[in-house]
Amino acid sequence: MAAPQQQKLKVNGPVVVTANRLTDGAVVWRTAAGGWSAELADAAVVTSAEAAIALLAGAQQRDIDAVGAYVAPVLLGADGAVAPGNLRERIRVAGPTFELPH
Repeated sequence: MAAPQQQKLKVNGPVVVTANRLTDGAVVWRTAAGGWSAELADAAVVTSAEAAIALLAGAQQRDIDAVGAYVAPVLLGADGAVAPGNLRERIRVAGPTFELPH
């Protein structure tokens, strides 16, 4: 895998960095403070490839809190609310698409 700063990344709108928390697999988003949050609303939203690569590099630097970090598209509402930008991210936010066995 290439280092984050060597990756070619196209950003066409707002994006966030997301991953899965190592302890329990929960979906998490990178915050502006450099931590992880289980709330999409807390995610650092960026609009340039350089900023996205920097967020991703910070996320991958300490790969002991969350794993599998990648850049994901988001939508920004008129009120500034952040929403998933594609089907995969809508599913990750909402949880499984079927009922899990008890």
